[in-house]
Amino acid sequence: MTLQQLKYLIAVVNSGSINEAAKNLYISQPTLSKAIKELEREMGITILKRTSTGIVLSPDGAEFLSYARQITEQVELLENKYLDMPYQEQLLSVSTQHYSFSVDAMVRMIKLHGGDKYQFSLRETRTYEIIDDVKNLKSEIGVMYMNNFNEKILTQLLKENHLTFELLFTARPHVFISKTNPLAQKDKVTLEDLEPYPRLSFDQGEHSSFYFSEEILSTLHSPKNILVSDRATIFNCMIGLNGYTISSGILSEELNGTDIIPVPLDVNDEIKVGTVTNNKAQLSRVAKLYLEELVRTIESYNLL
Repeated sequence: MTLQQLKYLIAVVNSGSINEAAKNLYISQPTLSKAIKELEREMGITILKRTSTGIVLSPDGAEFLSYARQITEQVELLENKYLDMPYQEQLLSVSTQHYSFSVDAMVRMIKLHGGDKYQFSLRETRTYEIIDDVKNLKSEIGVMYMNNFNEKILTQLLKENHLTFELLFTARPHVFISKTNPLAQKDKVTLEDLEPYPRLSFDQGEHSSFYFSEEILSTLHSPKNILVSDRATIFNCMIGLNGYTISSGILSEELNGTDIIPVPLDVNDEIKVGTVTNNKAQLSRVAKLYLEELVRTIESYNLL
């Protein structure tokens, strides 16, 4: 086993493709494939599985990758300290539901720790894909919510995939609406108040089960529904159509401006937001730094 082989493996996992990794490493695809196969043979395990949709880690591979990342990080620290070599490119991937505080934390982490070279990925994506990303270590960290309705199902799904959910904070439900919405003047709104307005929800694609919805109370009937795929679209619909979405109530004015406001929703429910990590992998140094900034960001909202 060589340090180069470990770096090759990390590159393949980060890109999700041997062909793409080979291009990024400026080596041929056969050379890269041979290096990975030799590593698997020497270790006596299958690290990567080839599927019709690309490369995924085996359970043994997920555990091996976490050690590989630690080894390469430690070597980099030694080289920086004793050989006066600059840090190599920092890598981190996070998959999250559509939360502004996840973005805010990434911005803070990059400002403080990004350095001269980094390759970070922040995927605002669907609930099922967050779970799949962390399961296959395409992302080291996932950020998502649970509540009384979906907690049992999601907890079982995470357990089956060797994933752990750690609570960050618990919040009372709010609605996000335009500051020009007639409901913006209320101290709190009821479900009846919302009936005349379009309900905005994030599209969950083929995994559109109510249990994967990003919004609580997704099973309740609404005469007007709009599915969207990103936060920019949902904000535009709030402003242009007086639409609303149900969320934690946390919104960064610094990143998102002041046109959208949170108003408490008068329902007997709560939203538990937390991180998802892979039990078979140990977090990298950069992932731990992101988690620290995530906690600090949430603390700034006085939720912890």
